[in-house]
Amino acid sequence: MFLTIGTTGTHERPATDLGFLLHKHPDKAQAFSTSHGSAHVFYPEASAERCTAALLLEVDPVALVRRGKGKGRGGAPDAALAQYVNDRPYAASSLLSVALAAVFKSALGGVCRAMPERAASPLPLRIEVPALPARGGAELVRKLFAPLGWSRVEVTAVPLDEEFPAWGDSRYVRLVLEGELRLADALRQLYVLLPVLDDAKHYWVAPDEVDKLLRAGEGWLADHPERPLITRRYLSHRWGLTRQADQALELVRLAESDDLDVGCVDNAVDESTDTEEKPVPLAEHRRTAILDALRAAGASRVLDLGCGQGQLVQALLKDVRFTEIVGVDVSMRALTIASRRLKLDRMGERQAGRVTLRQGSLTYTDKRLAGYDAAVLSEVVEHLDLPRLPALEYAVFGAARPGTVLVTTPNVEYNVRWETLPAGHVRHGDHRFEWTRAEFRDWAGQVAERHGYTVRYEPVGPDDPEVGPPTQMAVFTRTAESGTTTEKKAKEAEAA
Repeated sequence: MFLTIGTTGTHERPATDLGFLLHKHPDKAQAFSTSHGSAHVFYPEASAERCTAALLLEVDPVALVRRGKGKGRGGAPDAALAQYVNDRPYAASSLLSVALAAVFKSALGGVCRAMPERAASPLPLRIEVPALPARGGAELVRKLFAPLGWSRVEVTAVPLDEEFPAWGDSRYVRLVLEGELRLADALRQLYVLLPVLDDAKHYWVAPDEVDKLLRAGEGWLADHPERPLITRRYLSHRWGLTRQADQALELVRLAESDDLDVGCVDNAVDESTDTEEKPVPLAEHRRTAILDALRAAGASRVLDLGCGQGQLVQALLKDVRFTEIVGVDVSMRALTIASRRLKLDRMGERQAGRVTLRQGSLTYTDKRLAGYDAAVLSEVVEHLDLPRLPALEYAVFGAARPGTVLVTTPNVEYNVRWETLPAGHVRHGDHRFEWTRAEFRDWAGQVAERHGYTVRYEPVGPDDPEVGPPTQMAVFTRTAESGTTTEKKAKEAEAA
């Protein structure tokens, strides 16, 4: 991954002063070790009129996997191959942000003993990031950088393949910023906004990230119109940390508007009057709806088909009425993470006897899955190609035939309510499709008719009066007269 920082000058105030401000000599190519590879600083051009510094980060994918413990793409990829084959070595992300802070630490702090007046003054800057992941598209990039004093914010979509324009654009953009800003301010903006646009971090977001955000955002973040989005994404959607940062930034904004010290404003806030409720994550809404439906069905032996990293299995184990829980997933890595989450190696014998994790494909029949009270397909069907759905349908409804089947899937109509999701995009890169409410009901109704089930539908999450809930759930119940349509026709033919 790569970015350049350039400036212009005169013989009286040469552009090569950039080397003093960055604390990197223009005549030397320098290399620095990072926890995930090597950072290189060099100058493609260095004259009195024009000077450009380049930061090149070489990422070691093996080191990224071994050291990555965060929630982002680098720390916990969904598939074994994705650990080594991904966009992390090429696209600007939190990896580049961390390297920027390490390599240009003094410049980021606005410190330059040789030229303090230059460090404190605006410079004509040109910054280019050739490959920037932009979850939210080019428009969001403009919204983030335009209010920050740049005279030119040029965002160009990067095509998936220049030789095949019909394939459309990728999720990456080329960003060019031009304007007169202090170098420290420009670097701080990049430090915060690169991971914000990627909406992922390669490391675990700890509470000290709030202080890092406040320091880097000093002077510009408190009044930024997209402040809620910036804080939420920078802190990896951790509600507690986001709220802490928002409160601190609001105090800064109020203090600046009233020309007061932040401490004076802080003392005027009565924490006992803060009654804001914590928003419930959609994943929690889903688990609650599933657990309620399983309890209502009287299920005790439950299959979690496509169990992933075991969040639902963990919730089921907390309720003693579920006496046997089987988690099935095609990904061995996901099952390994689920095993660690559940602490199976330290679980008591009685508790461990309630849970089993199995590797298997849901599009193939498995005799071991027959005879259970209920099966759950939570956010699973949309990850299959449409031609594979009949195989999944038969494996679950035709072969396993549990008494109750719960299927949850995104409601694509609700996507317009996600402010950062570009129009026409699905919520996750691995989703093969997302259904409207009518499309989901049409599919579920046909499945129920073919396999001897009744079906009802329940909203999951806030039910918007215009577009419905974010997640839709179908509750299938096997009828007393069991048997699929095919079996019934065979029996009728035999009787005739």
